[in-house]
Amino acid sequence: MMPNGMLGCGTALVTPFADDGSIDERALRKLVDWQIDEGIHFLVPCGSTGEAATMTLAEHRRVVEIVVDQARKRVPVVAGAGSNDTRKAIELSREMQAAGADMLLHVSPMYNKPPQRGIIAHFRAIADATELPIIIYNVPGRTGSNIEARTCLTLAEHPRMVAVKEASGNLGQIMEIIRDAPDGFQVLSGDDALTLAVMTAGGSGIVSVVSNVAPRRMAGLAEACAAGNLAAARAHQRALMPLMHAAFIESNPIPAKTALAMMKRIGSTVRLPLVPLDEKHLPLLRSALEAAGVTA
Repeated sequence: MMPNGMLGCGTALVTPFADDGSIDERALRKLVDWQIDEGIHFLVPCGSTGEAATMTLAEHRRVVEIVVDQARKRVPVVAGAGSNDTRKAIELSREMQAAGADMLLHVSPMYNKPPQRGIIAHFRAIADATELPIIIYNVPGRTGSNIEARTCLTLAEHPRMVAVKEASGNLGQIMEIIRDAPDGFQVLSGDDALTLAVMTAGGSGIVSVVSNVAPRRMAGLAEACAAGNLAAARAHQRALMPLMHAAFIESNPIPAKTALAMMKRIGSTVRLPLVPLDEKHLPLLRSALEAAGVTA
């Protein structure tokens, strides 16, 4: 968290896997240290970027335990705990609290596609059953349903709902939430490319995929926005734009893991149904890293 109380830039952390698909604990610990040394403001393990969908409960908890242990309270840890089964989401929330997480990230239920009142009931049930602060995660591209602005604002009235990670790509909706949110409720961009737009509109930060690869640059972008230094913010944004595109040339986290492997920080292994990056995209990824000032 930045000195002004804003959340800043948090990394939606990839999960390093060994060649056999098991969790690479050593690489994960080194990745956490590097992220913190590079100035990242908080860490978000076990979200979609962390491939939580293909983890067992034991693996999910272990990854969060490792991140919490390695972070050593230097930055907050926001653990992904989402499920489209409300009971499982509550169980996972309790597991994440026991693992030492500071906050929880809960995605809107995917596949079920509940109506807005069902989304409200889901989040309220989780908040009433757990003790940690919750960041709401709206990502219609993955869940198949949108958390509408009025729904988000209704949820924001609950004392445990402290922020929303907004990845709808709908700036009008995001700005409505920023305008009408209660005091203390923070709005985070869920899209790297919209960080500048969301933060200059009054948002409080970004949960970033790109910061896996360029944490110092992304943290600098968030800090410049928070300080009102638009010239610096625009410079960071321009340098990062090729990487913001390349990071999603195929399904996240395939490009991010490939880039980190190029940088010799982790292996590029992903779990099925994800597959390695198509080799035709490698030149684009390399040039994007160079534009961002990242050595590959």
